[in-house]
Amino acid sequence: MLTLKQIRDDEAHAIERLAVKGVDAAPVIRRIVALDDRRKEIQKELDTKLAEQNTIAKEIGRLFAQGKREEADAAKEKTAQLKADTKVLDEELKKTEEELRTQIVTLPNFPARIVPEGKTAADNLVVKIVEEIPKLPEGALPHWELAKKYDIIDFELGVKLTGAGFPVYKGQGAALQRALITFFLDRNTAAGYTEVMPPIMVNEASGFGTGQLPDKEGQMYHAEVDNFYMIPTAEVPVTNIYRDVIVNESDFPIKLTAYTPCFRREAGSYGKDVRGLNRLHQFDKVEIVRIEHPDRSYQALDEMVAHVESLVKDLGLPYRILRLCGGDMSFTSALTYDFEVYSEAQGRWLEVSSVSNFESFQANRLKLRYRGADKKTHLAHTLNGSSLALPRIVAALLENNQTPEGIRIPEVLVPYTRFDMIK
Repeated sequence: MLTLKQIRDDEAHAIERLAVKGVDAAPVIRRIVALDDRRKEIQKELDTKLAEQNTIAKEIGRLFAQGKREEADAAKEKTAQLKADTKVLDEELKKTEEELRTQIVTLPNFPARIVPEGKTAADNLVVKIVEEIPKLPEGALPHWELAKKYDIIDFELGVKLTGAGFPVYKGQGAALQRALITFFLDRNTAAGYTEVMPPIMVNEASGFGTGQLPDKEGQMYHAEVDNFYMIPTAEVPVTNIYRDVIVNESDFPIKLTAYTPCFRREAGSYGKDVRGLNRLHQFDKVEIVRIEHPDRSYQALDEMVAHVESLVKDLGLPYRILRLCGGDMSFTSALTYDFEVYSEAQGRWLEVSSVSNFESFQANRLKLRYRGADKKTHLAHTLNGSSLALPRIVAALLENNQTPEGIRIPEVLVPYTRFDMIK
């Protein structure tokens, strides 16, 4: 959530930055300014009336002591009227503050200055590309056909048990899935991230804290009786560990990693992009989260990007790194880098990771602060990244490593799978 100071310090700047995300923020900002002005007026009037009540209360005691009963009774009547007025003002203040907050939370985060302008994924900037496209055997298959051929992922059984987008991993497919999870966690903890195992359902406050609510409410599975939400990413529970927390400046950097299943409704998805593992309602993902001092958050982002790149490299996959344009960024992000791996069998790039700096946007919603050397509290910065999302990694591994003898397992995974070929 943007702070009121960010909006009011330079309204023209706020409108300009949000336009990069394709948002016409001028009407909302004008409303916010008007509400804030009215809030200040009400508060001033309320303070004046409360001060007058206190003054009269002292005067009433003096008048009674002097035997001036009529004057004291008149003062009491005036006090009663002031109390009635302050009650009305107090109610108006609460309503004004509530509407002010409602308006502010509709605004997305400011994009960083280096975010490219653009409206769609076609406008994203490729900042690095490593294309070592494998030469596949004649008649190479996409992963959904390989899954059936080797009996390692059963999409039809998933439809029977739940519905489309809920595959069942079997045999060597299940072992590969488990190997990838453990490999990613081992690499993350070796890089200084502390592993946590959070719940996979969260309350509304947690969803609001990281910005999924109310922005992505329609994409989240909702258990209405308990008002719990199935997590779309481990970012939500892991970052919320620090909701309503004040950390010490010496605690930075705070680095956490977690494996969780993730759940997304993906309403409206259709076509080739949803074949096989390309887009699922339930999938596995390992996440990294960092809470940082504002002065170091962009250095931390570069470190996270380098870490994710090392994972993709070690899996031997062709990849590219994109800096997302304003129109393709999330509601909460200030700067996002996407990783895509190339699927030769499908002839297309598949997104496998997003690494983002949210600056103070999430921290303001979370009330996550740190105590600085000046003994005052300040908003921290939060970051997160997929490290990594499994479905499209598995798809690319199966497709790019297929041979006439079977599907070759990357060398770094063999100690985890305990086999070097899916046959």
